[in-house]
Amino acid sequence: QVQLVESGGGSVQAGGSLRLSCAASGFSVSSRYMAWFRQPPGKERVGVSGIRTYGTTDYADSVKGRFTISRDNAKNTLYLEMNSLKPEDTAMYYCAAENPSGRTYWVGRNFGYWGQGTQVTVSS
Repeated sequence: QVQLVESGGGSVQAGGSLRLSCAASGFSVSSRYMAWFRQPPGKERVGVSGIRTYGTTDYADSVKGRFTISRDNAKNTLYLEMNSLKPEDTAMYYCAAENPSGRTYWVGRNFGYWGQGTQVTVSS
């Protein structure tokens, strides 16, 4: 059974940093394309960053140079390091795993496994 559990969200001031974690079980994070999505209040969920099985990464233009995605295969955990945070980064952040049957589409892939989300709030 695939399970994703996010942690690490919180409230920070603009310019601050946070590191999100996503602990996976039921599969290996190195065996699938893994991604972070976010959903601001009242808006659609959008892709933020992703990492391929062989380690190359994708980033939305809005976070390039500020966010870094990584994974620890031994801990079976995905991370998102977020620096220079801005108020517009405020959102619920979700960890996701690729699933060809999934309904959410980003960077040419379908995502169907989701965590429960962790809230990030950035104040000005």
